[in-house]
Amino acid sequence: MATADDALGDDIDLDAAARGTVFATLAGAFRHPTREFHALTADGDLAADLAQCLDRTSLDVSVPTLRTDDDYETLAARYNDLFELGYSEYADRTDGSLEASGPPVPLYESKYRPDQSWNDVNLDLARAYDYYGLEIDADTRDNHDALRYELEFAGYLARREAAVEGTAAAARLDFHDRHLGHAAVGVSDRLADEPGTDIYGDLGTLLEAFVRADRNDLAARLEGDG
Repeated sequence: MATADDALGDDIDLDAAARGTVFATLAGAFRHPTREFHALTADGDLAADLAQCLDRTSLDVSVPTLRTDDDYETLAARYNDLFELGYSEYADRTDGSLEASGPPVPLYESKYRPDQSWNDVNLDLARAYDYYGLEIDADTRDNHDALRYELEFAGYLARREAAVEGTAAAARLDFHDRHLGHAAVGVSDRLADEPGTDIYGDLGTLLEAFVRADRNDLAARLEGDG
């Protein structure tokens, strides 16, 4: 994993750049695991790299162990069970009817926003991405409220704050309050209620703690409160 100040110039805000790296790393962690990701979690490098990044920020966020004893196939199956596969059971065995539900921990903000419609959440996100000239990759297209996209966007805003535009901090605070904060709490709470989460339970804890700390620090700096 790249460190926060790789290839950055002297004028870069390394705190904001490090936060951008943490956001990007979390986005990758909530994608279907690759063998490279498995290697990082098997030998402890993921936690070490994230701790190094967080040490370069003013945030007080502890990094869990983030280590697994799963082999790659088991880790991938665990991810599928938690985040991608639904659960089905016979509602009536006499006629073979099934009751089905989605995955126990959906990785979509709208699943945790009973006060907002799916369309309203995704339209607002599409407008936010478009404002900065960003769009969903056509090859891996997903809903705009996918957690990984929201984390990538928060990371983009942090890097923009670090290198290009200081006002991007205000945009990130607004994004926390309108979107990412809801997704982070929802995913973390669901993971806490699920058995057998292994490394993903720790990732959920870190996700919520980091997003909350970043949001509260921005609010304290920009609005004078937390």
